[in-house]
Amino acid sequence: MSSRERPPSASVFRTGHTADPGDTGPSLDLGRDIFTDPYPLALFSPARVWESLNAVALKPDILGGNGLFTNPEDSPAGPAFDILRTRVAQAMADRGWRRVGVTSPTHGCGKSFTAANLALALGRRPGSRTVLIDLDLRRPGLHELFGLTPEGAMRDFLDGSQPMEALFTRVGRSLALGLNGEPAADAGDILHAPDTRAALEAMEVQLDPEIVVIDLPPALVGDDVIAMADKIDAVLLVVDGTQTTAKQIRACEALFEGKVPILGVVLNRAQDPGLTGLRYKKD
Repeated sequence: MSSRERPPSASVFRTGHTADPGDTGPSLDLGRDIFTDPYPLALFSPARVWESLNAVALKPDILGGNGLFTNPEDSPAGPAFDILRTRVAQAMADRGWRRVGVTSPTHGCGKSFTAANLALALGRRPGSRTVLIDLDLRRPGLHELFGLTPEGAMRDFLDGSQPMEALFTRVGRSLALGLNGEPAADAGDILHAPDTRAALEAMEVQLDPEIVVIDLPPALVGDDVIAMADKIDAVLLVVDGTQTTAKQIRACEALFEGKVPILGVVLNRAQDPGLTGLRYKKD
């Protein structure tokens, strides 16, 4: 089981309403409301919350132009991502994990490309729910890959000043997107904040996804990824076959050791064009 305990009660986001002074219920002040008394999760219907998210339609031509695809037959890499999704889903289910961060040693290795295609592949599973979140706050780019315009700044969801429904959209009934179009120079401070943990826990309670894929910053560029180490269950490390060095991979392994397990290493831009490989680390 995961070392990160799931919350026994629900955290909800509410805006624009103030509780009546005589009301004995939970406060509805602007921002995040953490219930003092536990509210049973049975009061929440993730299916209804999921349907409340704004639905967006993805355009295949834009996806294809950015290297993303909803049909595994559309690209030579499609079957590889289907294999990746199955291995990731099985490995996480076996360990009771839910959140996987996708990172790379440096910029330009294809981590966002990998996170997006992994989420799309996971979202094709019938009866499943997958959430993809852009937490590369300094250089958000998932919205550009999907050809979508974010509704606001991800930091506003993470600090509780905006509700989940204001930032998250859904693609069909199986994939939700938490996109971000506003860079944050103080990304490390945001990711360290307790509010970020509370926001992720609240999202899980309300949407009940099987897997949350989080696009993280590069591991060796700053402290942003380590700030998230206690808020994720595992990481996928994406390396570039044309530029990543063995020294950089070892540096990432040393960085994560004792903090968060590496679920696997994804090889992008291998010698064979379109081939994406996956190597799993043994426990």
